[in-house]
Amino acid sequence: MALTNLGLRTRQGRPVRPMLVLAICCTSLFIVGLDNTIVNIALPSIRRDLGASLSGLQWVIDAYTVVLASLLMLAGSTGDRVGRRRTFQTGLVLFTLGSLACSLAPTLGWLIAARALQAVGGSMLNPVAMSIITNTFTEPRSRARAIGVWGAVVGVSMALGPPLGGALVASVGWRSIFWINIPVGLAALVLCALFVPESRAPRPRPVDVVGQALVVVLLASLTYGLIEAPAAGWVSAQTLGCFALAALALAVLVPYELRRREPLINPRFFRSAPFAGATLIAVCGFAALGGFLFLNTLYLQESLGYSALHAGLLTLPMAALTAVCSPVSGRLVGTAGPRVPLVVAGVALTASMLMLTGLTAHTPLWQLLTSYVLFGLGFGMLNAPITNTAVSGMPVSQAGVAAAVASTSRQIGQSLGVAVIGALVTSAVRGPLSTGFPEASHIGWWVGAGCGAAILALGVLTTGRRAERSAARTAERLIHGSAREEGPS
Repeated sequence: MALTNLGLRTRQGRPVRPMLVLAICCTSLFIVGLDNTIVNIALPSIRRDLGASLSGLQWVIDAYTVVLASLLMLAGSTGDRVGRRRTFQTGLVLFTLGSLACSLAPTLGWLIAARALQAVGGSMLNPVAMSIITNTFTEPRSRARAIGVWGAVVGVSMALGPPLGGALVASVGWRSIFWINIPVGLAALVLCALFVPESRAPRPRPVDVVGQALVVVLLASLTYGLIEAPAAGWVSAQTLGCFALAALALAVLVPYELRRREPLINPRFFRSAPFAGATLIAVCGFAALGGFLFLNTLYLQESLGYSALHAGLLTLPMAALTAVCSPVSGRLVGTAGPRVPLVVAGVALTASMLMLTGLTAHTPLWQLLTSYVLFGLGFGMLNAPITNTAVSGMPVSQAGVAAAVASTSRQIGQSLGVAVIGALVTSAVRGPLSTGFPEASHIGWWVGAGCGAAILALGVLTTGRRAERSAARTAERLIHGSAREEGPS
């Protein structure tokens, strides 16, 4: 890659150094991705320290992922409009302040609110950083390599969360998992001001206020209904009301977005089988990840009595396989297409979850470790083909939006994985958590196995010639659609 880009200059007038810009952007991605998973290993310590229920622990995770999923699209368009560096810096400030607030939270409610603040900042980092990278690396080959580094950081950051979190919780305490974000955030903020150039889109997309509000209502009401259902009752007025509100928001969102020229999320994209498949694969894959981390943490620490450090170390095989397989998956996508890594991911994730469907307090260690290895293999193969399949056949002008929807789908999947699997398992627990959890978790592992099977089926169905033809037809409609189809702005 070129060491400087003479066409761009920083605010101080210095030539931009693309590799330094990439390092700053990847650092932000690393801490946001890390916070997706590092908190899981601290959940038992948080439960003991703050007196949290299982539903409260679910909210510690989902307050972050739901807000992140809701605001990713808005943050990307905001950066295009007001300036990408300015938006990126605002995100760093909010994420750092949110991390500080998490580390000082005196109650569970404060912790959940601080996690939401973290997510508001995090939503301004990932999509905006990608825009900064594509604007900085103007040569196609260098840009492709930079995006490859970016994709590898996604998998590595999420995989390293449990072992790193375990070491921190065991040595310093659960609050330390948030402390590490503060110096990293401050350093990135200073470096961003010095070395990242400001840029804006020549014609930014208009703000879709109604669409954004409907997305927030949809995700928030669905997640709240699922998490609180075990306590309120699955057929209670509260639960049914939340589900009805989510259904209403979806029913209004789709026709409203179809009438806009530049919608927040274009429903026409889903006419492309590869795009629709990639969205569902992202939801299923990250639902499996969210459920896996949530259940495994509670099993190792609450049922088996392992310390946070030992629980984190046991997940190292998963982290190692994810880190190794992520770049391998990218190369496979480039040479053989997305089908092979998607099939491998589906088979490995299904096998991993099936091995845990009979979990007991006496399950042998070799069986657990084999399951972790298979999960790391499957998850490591998953990320690269999701983005590739989402943008497959899309017009160049729409590829960025398609990739952003795929990223949003990842966060939605993780939120639903924790909400759905956590709610089903919570409803099944009988007696104390330490003794009742292993048997209650069986239904969660079966759901995870179903997610893996869905990835396998979708990977085959959405990467064939028929699917490619549907993507071509969709691209043609998006490019040459009539004024009547596009509707009024």
